[in-house]
Amino acid sequence: MKSITIHGVDEQLARMIKSKADADGRSVNNTVKNLLEQALGIKPTSARLHERDFIELCGVRSDTDLTDFNDVTGDTGNINPADWR
Repeated sequence: MKSITIHGVDEQLARMIKSKADADGRSVNNTVKNLLEQALGIKPTSARLHERDFIELCGVRSDTDLTDFNDVTGDTGNINPADWR
């Protein structure tokens, strides 16, 4: 397993990491690894664990769906000044 050294960590960030480690009952090393994994999407946060379970209900559509939608509704953005007299 690789080791990484991070230079130039300011005092505020170091205190925040240490505080989080203490609050979670983890080492600073494990806390930093966990934060990096979450930030890079390797390990989802608990709030996002079931995101994929509901993706079909959230209005996520394919590029083809978007193109079809825009084709059907495209002219709704055009304003006819005569309609507003």
